[in-house]
Amino acid sequence: MTATTLLHELLDATALEHPDSPAVSCGDTVMTYDWLRTAGHRVAAWLADRGVRRGDRVLICLPADVHGPALVYGCSRLGAMFVITAEGAPAGLMEHLLDDAEPALLISEDAGSRRLAEERGIRTAVLADVRTAAATAGPEFRAPESPLSVDPVCLIYTSGSTGRPKAIVSTHGQVVFAARAIQQVLGYRADDVVFVPLPPSFDYGLYQLFLTTLAGARLHLASAAEAGTTLLRHLNATGATVLPAVPSLAGTLARLLRRPQAQAPRLRLITNTGAAMPEDIPNTLRAKIPGLRIQLMYGLTECKRAAIMPPDGDLERPGASGRALPGTEIFVVDESGQRLPAGKDGEIVVRGPHVMAGYWRRPEVTAQRFPRVEGLLPQLHTGDYGRLDEDGYLYFSGRRDDLYKERGFRVSVTEVEAAAHRLPEIEAAAVLPPAEGRDGAVLFAVTGLKAHDVLTGLRTELEDFKVPQKCVVVAELPYNASRKIDRAALARLLEESHA
Repeated sequence: MTATTLLHELLDATALEHPDSPAVSCGDTVMTYDWLRTAGHRVAAWLADRGVRRGDRVLICLPADVHGPALVYGCSRLGAMFVITAEGAPAGLMEHLLDDAEPALLISEDAGSRRLAEERGIRTAVLADVRTAAATAGPEFRAPESPLSVDPVCLIYTSGSTGRPKAIVSTHGQVVFAARAIQQVLGYRADDVVFVPLPPSFDYGLYQLFLTTLAGARLHLASAAEAGTTLLRHLNATGATVLPAVPSLAGTLARLLRRPQAQAPRLRLITNTGAAMPEDIPNTLRAKIPGLRIQLMYGLTECKRAAIMPPDGDLERPGASGRALPGTEIFVVDESGQRLPAGKDGEIVVRGPHVMAGYWRRPEVTAQRFPRVEGLLPQLHTGDYGRLDEDGYLYFSGRRDDLYKERGFRVSVTEVEAAAHRLPEIEAAAVLPPAEGRDGAVLFAVTGLKAHDVLTGLRTELEDFKVPQKCVVVAELPYNASRKIDRAALARLLEESHA
C-alpha cells in the first residue's frame, strides 16, 4: 500500500485492494469497502450541494449507523471538518458546540438541537437525508479545492476538568500518522471483527474506523446498550475478535464471564485506555478467554496515543503503560522543564507528528500545552505525571486532574482506585477528590461490604493518609457516553446521600 497523507486516501487504497470485504456493520446490516468508498463520494457531493465548503465544519450527532463512516470520509474528501458529538447531547452542550464550532451544517435526529441550529442560521439535516444521498447514483466527487495534508480534518471536543469543552484541531497528516503508528503496534488483521460500543465522539472510538480501514478489517458499530449485560451475547453473535475497551467495559465483560455456563467469545485482542486497568480484570479475561492477548495503552486526545505495551506486556512489567509509538518520543520533565533521568517522576511530555495542531480558538491554552522549542515542531505538555524506566517504558502516576491533597499529602485518584479494586469484595470503585465545601476525598464502591469495612480493607493496601475519609456504597457507578466515570454525577450522589 502506497503512502497516503489525506484521511480518505486510506479508504481509497483499501477499497481498491479489498472491494468486496466487509468494512462496517451495525445491527444486521453489513456494508463492503466498495460501498463505503462510493457512499463517501456521494455524501461529499451532497454536502457540497448543501453549501458546505473546504474548511467548513459539519456537526454530526447521530446514533450508531453504517452511514456514520460514510459521513466522516465524505467530509474528508470535500475538505470539511467533521465534528462528532454523542447522540442525546443536552441543550446546553449543543448550544456551546454550535456557537464554538460555528458549523455550516448540523446533522441530528433531535428536533430540539435542529431548532437551536436554525435559530442561529445554521442549515440542518437528518439521518434519512444522508441515507438518501448515499443511495443516489452519480459521478465520483471531485472537490473544487482538494485538501492538503496540513489542513484540519476534524475537531474533537474534550471536556477537561473545568469550563466548557474545548476542541482539539487535527489535520489530515496528523490523523493519518497517528493511525498508521498505532496500527503498526496493534496489528489489526483483515479477518478481524472489531466490536466498538464506544461513541465516535470519543477519539478512542473514532480511531477504530481508521485502524480497521488500514487493516481491511470489519468495524462493528454497537450501541451503548450493547456494552451492558448483553455484551457477551453480542460479542458472540458478531464473531468479534478485537475489543477496544475502557476499564468499565472490560470489567463488565469479566463479570459476565464469571457467570456459570458463560460462553467465551472469539476475542484474540483487547486494548485498554482511558484509565488504568485494575489488575484483577486482565487476569480474569485471560483465564476465561483462550488465546486472548491484552495491550494496555496511554494517550490523550491531544496526541491520540502516546504509548502502547506489547501484547501481554503487563505480565512482565506490571504498572507500565507502554513505549512511545514508532517515530515519536516520550520524556519526563521537572517543574522547570528540564528532562529527568529514568526512574524520576515528573510531567510527561510527548513529541512527534501525532501531536495535534492545538485547541480551536484557544491560542493561550495552545501556547501553554503545545509550546515550540528551538524552532522544532510543537511538543505536548500533558499535565500528567509519571516516570520512564531504563528501557523507555512509561509508568503513569496520575493525571493532572487526578492528583489532590489529602491531609497535606499529594494523593492520586488512580492509585486509590487501583487499591480498592484489589480488594476481592469490591466489584467497582471510583474516587471523588476533595473540592470546595468537601474537605476530604470520597470513595464510591459497588460492594456487599459496609462502608467502614471497605475503608478498613483499604488500609491493608495503602498508607493511612491515602485512605479516603468517607466511603459511599452504591448499586452501580455512573458513567458518561465514553464509559468513563462521571464524577459530576458522583458529586450529585454525595449530595443526595446527605439529604
